[in-house]
Amino acid sequence: MSTHARPLADGLAAASDAELAALLRVRGVRPDADWNDFFDAAEALLEPASIERGLAALTRDQARALVAATRGGADAGDRALLVGTGLLDAQGRVPAPVAAAVAAHPEVSGAVRTEERSASDAEEARAAELAFTTVGALADLLLVAQATPLALVATGALSATEKRRLAVQDDVDDLRVLAELTGLAQPVDRELRVTGTAEAWLAASFGTRWSLLVTALRDALPAGVRSGAGWLPPDAWEGAHPWDDAWPDRARGLQRLLVLLGLRTEDDAEPSWARPARQGDRVETAALEALLPTEVDRIFLQNDLTAIAPGPLQPALDTRLRKMTEHESTAQVSSYRFTPDSIARALVDGEDEQSILSFLRELSLTGLPQPLEYLVSQTAARHGLVRVGPDPTGGTIVASVDAHLLEAIEVDRNLRPMGLVRSGDHLVSRVSAETVAWALSDARYPATLVDRYGTTVASRRRRVAPAAPADPEDYAELIARLRLRQGPDSDAAWLGRELEAAVRARAHVLVEVAMPDGSTRRLTLEAAGIGGGRLRGRDRTADVERTLPVRSIRSVRVLES
Repeated sequence: MSTHARPLADGLAAASDAELAALLRVRGVRPDADWNDFFDAAEALLEPASIERGLAALTRDQARALVAATRGGADAGDRALLVGTGLLDAQGRVPAPVAAAVAAHPEVSGAVRTEERSASDAEEARAAELAFTTVGALADLLLVAQATPLALVATGALSATEKRRLAVQDDVDDLRVLAELTGLAQPVDRELRVTGTAEAWLAASFGTRWSLLVTALRDALPAGVRSGAGWLPPDAWEGAHPWDDAWPDRARGLQRLLVLLGLRTEDDAEPSWARPARQGDRVETAALEALLPTEVDRIFLQNDLTAIAPGPLQPALDTRLRKMTEHESTAQVSSYRFTPDSIARALVDGEDEQSILSFLRELSLTGLPQPLEYLVSQTAARHGLVRVGPDPTGGTIVASVDAHLLEAIEVDRNLRPMGLVRSGDHLVSRVSAETVAWALSDARYPATLVDRYGTTVASRRRRVAPAAPADPEDYAELIARLRLRQGPDSDAAWLGRELEAAVRARAHVLVEVAMPDGSTRRLTLEAAGIGGGRLRGRDRTADVERTLPVRSIRSVRVLES
């Protein structure tokens, strides 16, 4: 039994539930930890692995304070702060296991820079262009994930297949990290799914998109690089979490995000629009937007089934246009291509022939080319050949006026998981109508989802990530269990644990026993057993076996072998 656990257990018991939850989160404790009381908690928190997790979470200033505390030089404020990490006990003392771990780590570096070099006009122009490209590339990634969630590997990175599928290849994992940090997407079941906030972000203007990203990224920065409501200059990030082995890689990743968002140039300078954000002030976009071309609301439609935007298209228009095209460029002059598959995708997503044609006529500076109008009309006419709807019995009916097309669906091996079987002049399945409709669309069949009355309905394949909980680790049940065993008789409980540990170790202990006449006596015993409220052990001085009532033992101390 660790002699250092008792003071820590007392401190844990005295902490509020919120303080306990924060400490457990820093130490990476699982909410289902099998602790029965605060003594269990204290012992677990003094394990080497838990101490290392606590040290890794310390900022540069906290690490310095802890080093000072091990040498008796920490002030009261620093001690109070460190008590909340469980690295100091309730009296502000450093437990020996923590002191030993601190001594094994290198000294913490000294002062850091607090000023940034201002970027030149040329550097600002390049930073603005990169910020514009990044916001557009992130929109590309979110639009793809909105249609079909992106597969992730075990490390959380995008799979190689998804990277090939995305139009934007460069910095794609940095974009994924940015989407996750800013709450636009979240990993769920090894998939990257958009959140409920992504759709509003996609419809916003560039300035709004950029400011939302910057604000969310600033709020997500770790404590070691924060400075008030802002952040320290990136040159000061080295050593911000001095005892975290993973910090250097993480810091470099966060610095890349600053560069991608135009908050720092590739030459390590600071654009003028980045300073207010870094200092924790309101995010300003005017200086950045002044270096970018004006958004446009018209495009050129061409006979080769492409569309050209003569500048950055307004985001709401761009988002809708992308749903019916293949986006071929992420530059400021965007290119879009219409294909039978892209038009079919828009039809499945709720568009119809007239809505597509009307939208394109309103958007076009060059009218509606006949080849494009023909493509939309032919795709829409073919789109209704296969109709998928609910069966009154709870299943799904697949019908078509083209008997040959229905026969092809019936024997298609790729559709076997749908369990489609012949029933008269149509096919039936026990799988939901929406799932069958998407399976048919993926297999390149012109499927349309209809309701029970035969009316076409949109089949939006949206798997939105659930909103992130306010507390990702819910410790309420664990804390309640610890509180349940918290009572006024904690001294007796602690004594019992010390005696049980001594018996398990066959340790020699010095016990102080209350005698019937009110006096006390000290005995040195080799602890042999405990049970029935009595401690058994051999008295080393008298060389006799003694049995002592536990209720009479006032204290116990393990002796060095």
